[in-house]
Amino acid sequence: MESQIKFHPDPKLKLMDQIREVLRYHHYAYRTEQAYCQWILRYIRFSGDNLHPRDLNAHHVERFLSDLVVKGEVSASTQRQALNAIVFLYREVLDLSLEGIRLPTRSKRKAVLPTILGKKEIKRFFQHIEGTHALMAKIMYGSGLRLMECIRLRIKDVDFDQQRLHVPGKEDKWRSTILGQPIIRELKFHIEQVKALHRKDLEEGFGEVYIPAAFGLKYENAAMETQWQYVFPSKKRSIDPRLGCERRHHVLESGLQKAVKRAAQRAGIDKRVTCHTLRHSFATSMLDNGINIKMLQEFMGHRDVKTTERYLHLMDKDISRITSPLENLNF
Repeated sequence: MESQIKFHPDPKLKLMDQIREVLRYHHYAYRTEQAYCQWILRYIRFSGDNLHPRDLNAHHVERFLSDLVVKGEVSASTQRQALNAIVFLYREVLDLSLEGIRLPTRSKRKAVLPTILGKKEIKRFFQHIEGTHALMAKIMYGSGLRLMECIRLRIKDVDFDQQRLHVPGKEDKWRSTILGQPIIRELKFHIEQVKALHRKDLEEGFGEVYIPAAFGLKYENAAMETQWQYVFPSKKRSIDPRLGCERRHHVLESGLQKAVKRAAQRAGIDKRVTCHTLRHSFATSMLDNGINIKMLQEFMGHRDVKTTERYLHLMDKDISRITSPLENLNF
């Protein structure tokens, strides 16, 4: 069996630059790069700025991770992300092992049922959100998309003929989900406006968008093609933080998050409503309509069906329509 070739960063670079070089070599997302760098910096500062990570060991990592829980009161997922960043530092950048590492104080994951909106609440909600934010909210509620899946949709991902959305989900795993008939006309009009904006960018000598590195090497002009443009592009072009070129990125998720929260407040919904609430509401609505749990799992992009099954507890169960098995017997 052929051994995997390990990438070694330029030793002349500073440590943080070495980390970024390795992250980009492995095609980590820019958000992940930012998060990992921040956690590694916090770890170094916690252990002492005068100490190089090479001089630290598993004991120092354990102290840092426990401190995040005891003093920082971080969640279980946050603690895991910090651990992943530090393991990446030692394994991929410094080529050192952290064998025997333990988490003496673990952040406990709380089992909480998802917040959902009923039919009347959904109607009130959509009466108080408008414009592009309303269209994005309809896609999340009508197709079960996560926030960033909606934000990162490309024109090529929308299949009007089949009424499907092809969604690049977590870990680059693709799935297909339904596209609601009521928004097709609105979405078509919106995409035509996006295409017009792209033509204007091309006329001004721009028009490039971020695409996966490997695909860009294979197809040189793909970044300029209409099909790769974001369905929800930002109003202004910006400088790519990695390559330094001017591109049109997708909109920031914060705008949609604020619009959703504001609409829920104006609708008088006394629940903690987020973008993910719309996705949860899609799932329970589909179950109420009789969808198979395995099909819902595919629509939601869940790796484990157990994640999907938690929505069974939130279904609209009308007990009056359920008959006892005794009624099938003749006494």
